[in-house]
Amino acid sequence: MDRAELVELLSPEGLRLLDSLPEWDSKADVVRTVADLRKLGHSPGLVAAVLGQARLRQKARAKFGEFAQRMLFTEAGLEQATRLKVAALHAGRFARAGIGHVADLGCGIGGDSLALAAVDLEVTAADADEVTAAVAAFNLTPFPKARVLHARAEEVPLGGIGGAWLDPARRTTSGGRTTRLADASAYTPPLDFAFGLADRMAVGVKLGPGTDREVIPAGSEAQWVSVDGDVVELGVWFGPLARPGVGRAALVIRGDQAFELTAAADSADAPTGPLGDYLYEPDGAVIRARLIGDLARANAGWMLSDGIAYVTADRAFESPFARGFRVLERLPNDERRLRQALAERGIGTLEIKKRGVDVDPARLRTSLKLKGEASATLAVTREQGQRVTLLVERL
Repeated sequence: MDRAELVELLSPEGLRLLDSLPEWDSKADVVRTVADLRKLGHSPGLVAAVLGQARLRQKARAKFGEFAQRMLFTEAGLEQATRLKVAALHAGRFARAGIGHVADLGCGIGGDSLALAAVDLEVTAADADEVTAAVAAFNLTPFPKARVLHARAEEVPLGGIGGAWLDPARRTTSGGRTTRLADASAYTPPLDFAFGLADRMAVGVKLGPGTDREVIPAGSEAQWVSVDGDVVELGVWFGPLARPGVGRAALVIRGDQAFELTAAADSADAPTGPLGDYLYEPDGAVIRARLIGDLARANAGWMLSDGIAYVTADRAFESPFARGFRVLERLPNDERRLRQALAERGIGTLEIKKRGVDVDPARLRTSLKLKGEASATLAVTREQGQRVTLLVERL
């Protein structure tokens, strides 16, 4: 969305038209909708702007729920925005630490600022992009204690502000294409600036879950967060926002429930051993936080092979930190014999899970020429270094 489109959208006519539209339906005849709106006298620019926002509002429901219908978005801003349930947890940290005024530096469309303002904290939000800052200002209109600046994070005056939240831009857009930045030093604002603020105030920094662990400063708390099986962020916390004795944390959110595994540092892997009766796939947040060993030991399990994120055990256990499978039988590793074994069992639908082996599940599924009414799950991995193919069923 450019500046001209935003001006159209923020006009009284634009906002009225946007709010009057029905919920976006991707299967609807968009050409006809455009024609109908044009017949009512709306300009082409306004029609494009409101339909673009209607589509983004529908897409944003996954992150913002019903709040999405009262917000404005940019494509890039929505992609990087924090889910509202996770943003609420961020805000809770600042509130519990007694920090009454928070700077949201690089606020994007204002998702985290919304959560901060919702717990009655004073918020100074800033974004270097003029359109994005204007969108954030619109979204924060209901909160009188929140203000938005069009400014780079490094330019925001921080006098009298007790804490800062930063979500550095990790993508760059050129020629209409967005590219993820691999080099953390190229983020906006740079990580040196973000982490450096911790010398003067309480700071939290949101990073991608796959961020190189080498950039995490010593003495900070690193918390990986997954939502319904999807690892969504790495939060790095400093000062009073970091919990004493917690250097690594895996926060697993499933529906409306949250579970957490914490440790002072990376946990040592559990010993390896032969396959037990059950196989467990740790949640991605547990894997990223390197707490697989603690998970295994807490449930009388062991590692299936060095460097592979599978836990095995002789008894079933329930844990929010792992998905469990009952091992039914070992199958041949050879594709021809595996195809025959699956055909004998009438398996026509196959989920293929793999870890530690060079297997393309889509190619393997095609080569197996599956036929039959039964469905099954196949785990292709290593047992104490040796490749194994296992027929398993979810617990």
